[in-house]
Amino acid sequence: MMSPTLHVPGQDQIRRAPKVLLHDHLDGGLRPGTIVDLALASGYEGLPETEPDKLGIWFREAADSGSLERYLETFAHTCAVMQTREALVRVAAECAEDLAADGVVYAEVRYAPEQHLEGGLSLEEVVEAVNEGFREGEQRARQDGNRIRVGALLTAMRHAARSLEIAELANRYRDQGVAGFDIAGAEAGFPPTRHLDAFEYLKRENNHFTIHAGEAFGLPSIWQALQWCGADRLGHGVRIIDDIEVAEDGAVKLGRLASYVRDKRIPLELCPTSNLQTGAAASYAEHPIGLLRKLHFRATVNTDNRLMSGTSMSREFEKLTETFGYTLDDMQWFTVNAMKSAFIPFDERLAMINDVIKPGYAELKSEWLFEQTTATSVSSDSMG
Repeated sequence: MMSPTLHVPGQDQIRRAPKVLLHDHLDGGLRPGTIVDLALASGYEGLPETEPDKLGIWFREAADSGSLERYLETFAHTCAVMQTREALVRVAAECAEDLAADGVVYAEVRYAPEQHLEGGLSLEEVVEAVNEGFREGEQRARQDGNRIRVGALLTAMRHAARSLEIAELANRYRDQGVAGFDIAGAEAGFPPTRHLDAFEYLKRENNHFTIHAGEAFGLPSIWQALQWCGADRLGHGVRIIDDIEVAEDGAVKLGRLASYVRDKRIPLELCPTSNLQTGAAASYAEHPIGLLRKLHFRATVNTDNRLMSGTSMSREFEKLTETFGYTLDDMQWFTVNAMKSAFIPFDERLAMINDVIKPGYAELKSEWLFEQTTATSVSSDSMG
């Protein structure tokens, strides 16, 4: 009989497996039908399609250009319909609900408050509306028999000049649903070092932050995020592969930055499908996650933008199991990595790992084992 550790899970098991998500954009995960509804309610007439299914296809095709800049342009439409308190509550609630239905038990969802002020909301009102929506979504999920905890990451845009203000906002709401801080946007020409005052402030306040780095831009972006800014995690970080040499005989040599990232257990918020769309990887088979897993980097699996990538956590793992033959043990490894790297207190992370994640995977493994035992028994009986 095959060992359960060699079992490649199917779609149903992947969906039911407990998953942890660290890199997901609120304005990149709207339901197409919700965008249509909100556009109608707000009078926004810029949508390229007004039929939900066609709109969903448009977003995916527009994001498939291979250019990060073109990919980011799609957010003009989602942000345009997220300018009222009611819209933000709805979008956040549906986000939590959708993630929970996909088996996500813990998520940190990021958004930029400064991008939701056109309707007259203050930064504080934006944060409070999103937090309210997450709590509402968690409650709805429980009513549907699913469990999820969602924390917010407040994002500052790297091409703007409000990072310190957003960092202060994140610190103000850190005990009210905000787990940490992030900066995002086009990397080229906008290094993280432009926002040192925000990062220095957060470090003084003992607060957590992640930085988009090593996606469209290479090793200098990662080095600056870590050594100048002091990031706790790397948003993407996929270009760390540029500091790893693989010889023809398979021997691997890590450069000093790659060694530092691995030795310090710095979490990499890898987003395979998104990386294919933006040109950071050519295919799932060539995505660095395969090598980074083998080398035991602190790799995690994430969605980035579920709408633009037409993806979910389950779909990301489906692609990885198809490509690399990953098992439930591999899925659990990625999930525990992510939970270890979350921006919540240590004891709460430990409880999630020991009381939710490990038991969930143990149940799936035992389920498969009993199925195999039954199949073997039936086969033996028929032969007898």
